[in-house]
Amino acid sequence: MGQKSNKGIILDRIMYKILSKKSLNSTVIEMVIEAPMVAKKAKPGQFIILRVNEDGERIPLTIAGTINNGVKIIFQVVGATTLLLANKNEGETIEDFVGPLGNPTKIENLKDVCIIGGGAGCAIALPIAEALHKQGSNVTTIIGFRNKDLLILEDDFRKCSNELIVTTDDGSYGVHDNVTGPLKKLLSEGKHFDEVITIGPLVMMKFVVLTCKEFNVPCTVSMNPIMIDGTGMCGGCRLTLNVDGKKVTKFACVDGPDFDGYQIDFDEASMRNRMYSDFEKHTYEATCNLLNKDVK
Repeated sequence: MGQKSNKGIILDRIMYKILSKKSLNSTVIEMVIEAPMVAKKAKPGQFIILRVNEDGERIPLTIAGTINNGVKIIFQVVGATTLLLANKNEGETIEDFVGPLGNPTKIENLKDVCIIGGGAGCAIALPIAEALHKQGSNVTTIIGFRNKDLLILEDDFRKCSNELIVTTDDGSYGVHDNVTGPLKKLLSEGKHFDEVITIGPLVMMKFVVLTCKEFNVPCTVSMNPIMIDGTGMCGGCRLTLNVDGKKVTKFACVDGPDFDGYQIDFDEASMRNRMYSDFEKHTYEATCNLLNKDVK
């Protein structure tokens, strides 16, 4: 049975069964994990922390939705832990699944909203778009990918969007552009948005914010991509914000993951995010070798 901590976080002390698993593209996988107490409390924008096995590392993953007693997670296989998770099959279990964590995305009183997702960040953007649609907001969605083969969740976004624009860097599908192109076009034509909410690679979010600044449109960014341990202890998700001319330190996992995009020092965040790339590559390769050895 689940137990409730003094902060309202649900700790399901059971082994967490994988209810379903499917590949969305060559590197992105969707799973639904049985965690009824987490599913009951989860809201768009929040995340969970999981461990695949008893000796595994803890990683944060954004909640991509809930289905009855299950919590949907969508992840890209980029490191050792996501590789281990990807090798789990429907019916198997994972060790830990804790949440919901983080602050929900603020969507109240938003009438006209533009949701912008890039790559795997679309998994975070989708439940926000769905919640906005459910409350009666007008939702314009722009999603971008490097090419058609990496496209995910198009049909899901179409169901909850008044207008959906798909872009690809190479022009193999949809609009041949990055996400800022259609955004700038819409704003130049006089389209009004109460807010732009964007989730994706840091460089993408940086330029979405710069585009919004040109037209004085409020912009919320999800800094989920820079989170590592999800508790604030590692310091990897530390952010420098410019608030009324003063530098303020915040942590994406504890204080976010959503922030006013105008306040973020994206260059510093990008530099910090690259610090672990060599280590991640090494552990990913070591895990690949271990899994291949086990198969043999």
